[in-house]
Amino acid sequence: MKNIFGGASSPIDPGKLEPALTEWLRSPLGQALLTAERERLAPVVSRVFGYHVLQLSCAPEIDMLADCPVCHQIRFAPGWYAGRTLPIADIENLPLATDSMDAVLLHHTLDFTPDSHRLLREATRVLRPGGRLIIVGFNPLSLWGLSKALHWRNATPWNARFISRRRLTDWLSLLDFHVESVGYGGYLAPVKHPGILGLAPDFERWFDRLGNPAGAFYMIVAGKQRIPLIPVTPRWKMVRAPSMGSPLAETGRVASGRGTIIPFRPRQK
Repeated sequence: MKNIFGGASSPIDPGKLEPALTEWLRSPLGQALLTAERERLAPVVSRVFGYHVLQLSCAPEIDMLADCPVCHQIRFAPGWYAGRTLPIADIENLPLATDSMDAVLLHHTLDFTPDSHRLLREATRVLRPGGRLIIVGFNPLSLWGLSKALHWRNATPWNARFISRRRLTDWLSLLDFHVESVGYGGYLAPVKHPGILGLAPDFERWFDRLGNPAGAFYMIVAGKQRIPLIPVTPRWKMVRAPSMGSPLAETGRVASGRGTIIPFRPRQK
C-alpha cells in the first residue's frame, strides 16, 4: 500500500510525460475524468475577472479554461515540436512578472512536477494579491488512490504523487492563502469498461448530492492574501490656542476657553 496517502513518487521527465498524459486524457477513462473536472470548474472559472489567467498543466494541449471570460489566457508547453503554437517555458521558473496574474489554475501539475513546493511558490509569486489559485489534483483517499497503490507498473497516470488535500491546505496556509472552498468529483471507478463509464454522469450526480469526499479528484479554490506594510502616520487634530494677547479695550473681543473667538459688543454711551 505504499504511496496510497500521497507519498513520494518519481515523476518522469516533463518532455516524456506530456505525450503520455495527453494520450491518456484522450482515452475513454480520461475523457470521463475531464468531463467531471470541467463541470466542477465551470462555475468557478466563469466568475474569474481581470486581464490575465494562467493554466499550468503537464498536458497543456488540454484546455480547461473554456468557461473563463478572461480573454488573455496563457498556457506553457515543456518543449517544441513542429506545428506547436504554445509558448515554451519551465513551469517551475515562469517567465512572468511578479503579481501579474489574476488567476492561476494548477491542473494536476502538483501531481507530476519534479518539485511541488517550488511550483506552488512560483504560482504564488506570479499571482496578484487578491487573485485566485485553483488546484485540481488526484485524491489519494479514493478508489483511484487505491488503484495507484495496487498498480505494479509505473504507468501514467498512476505515477502521480496523489498529494493529500490536508497536506496541500497546510502548504497554502504557510503561503498566506485563504482557502475559500474544497470540492470533490470524479465518482467513477478507474476501469475501462464502456458500460461503467457510461454511468459516470449518474455517479457524479448521486455522490455529489451526498457531499462524498472520496472522488477521484479534489478542487481547491484559495485567495492570495497580503497585508501591505505601509506605515500609518497619525493625524493630529490642530487645536487653536486660546487668545491671550491684546487687552479687551483694543480688541473689543473676549476669548473662550476652547480658543474660539466670540464678538464683544461695545457699551452704549
